Amino acid sequence: MQEELNQFERNDVWELVPCPPYQTIIGTKWVFRNKLDDQGNIVRNKAMLVAQGYCQEEAPRAWYDRLSSFLLQNGFIRGKVDTTLFVFEKGQDCLLVQIYVDDIIFGATNDSLCKKFSKLMQGEFEMSMMGELNFFLGLQIKQCQEGIYISQSKYTKELLKKFGIEEGRTVSTPMATNVKIDKDEKGKSVDESKYRGMIGCLLYLTASRPDILHAVCLCARFQSNPKESHMSAVKRIFRYLKGTIQYGLFYPKNENFSLKGYSDSTMREILMIGKVLPGSCQFLGDCLVSWFSKKQNCVSLSTAGSEYISAAFCCTQLLWMKQTLADYKCSFENVPIFCDNISAINIAPKPGSS
Repeated sequence: MQEELNQFERNDVWELVPCPPYQTIIGTKWVFRNKLDDQGNIVRNKAMLVAQGYCQEEAPRAWYDRLSSFLLQNGFIRGKVDTTLFVFEKGQDCLLVQIYVDDIIFGATNDSLCKKFSKLMQGEFEMSMMGELNFFLGLQIKQCQEGIYISQSKYTKELLKKFGIEEGRTVSTPMATNVKIDKDEKGKSVDESKYRGMIGCLLYLTASRPDILHAVCLCARFQSNPKESHMSAVKRIFRYLKGTIQYGLFYPKNENFSLKGYSDSTMREILMIGKVLPGSCQFLGDCLVSWFSKKQNCVSLSTAGSEYISAAFCCTQLLWMKQTLADYKCSFENVPIFCDNISAINIAPKPGSS
């Protein structure tokens, strides 16, 4: 608690003034929580003094403004696309700093830059150095000589326990290929709150599990008045997770940084919902870094139209990634998009055409 109060004084977050007449004082509250590692062990006790949210006025982005000003004054360059990214260059080496609220992740091509940055930050702010990144926002990160492995096995186990699906058989796929999921208006309704909670938890899990993305997004359409058939489909996803808890994404070390994308669209879903369901994924070298599957408001009258719309969404994502990667000093001239529909390819403008 005293550390929190000291931080307020150091960061000058308030100004003590006489209470104005006929004004109600905003109450405060202490919030205590434990910060855990990927094994569930307590690594730090945190105390936060917060104002009652329903009656306070915003002093917005105050912490970010102070931190960004300090970094800019010390030679860092703010990212043009991602404003929470800061880059420091020294000769051929560079230091990357990523900010998420009051957590900071940083890495460099030279270990001495990391040590200097740590010393710089601890000299200005009361910060604790947690060491090598291994657990962040529910993501487990394992670093080795061959590359980096990202998973959410701890989070998956917690979900299985939370929704009582620890026992029972497992399945080999998140969704059966011969099952058609629709509104099922004649079906029996289930607990809407529980269904939405399960969907919300699964959506967060897709951050490292692209194999369940399509099935989760399909079930997410029926959060209003869900039926037993929808709940059965969601429980099947959990049974699939039960047998694949350790699944995740592995990013091997290599020098292949070519950027490319793949797009596709399914006509079966279009006939069922009347809307385009594009799917796309983007690779940096041989590593899957982005994936997408979500119903759009566009209505397509043909498979060629739906495939073209899907390719357009993939192109939009690639353009954003190309601009973002420029902050990491990665440049790309021609970025290919792979599509399996000849008609959609012929509709698309050719390189050099207007």
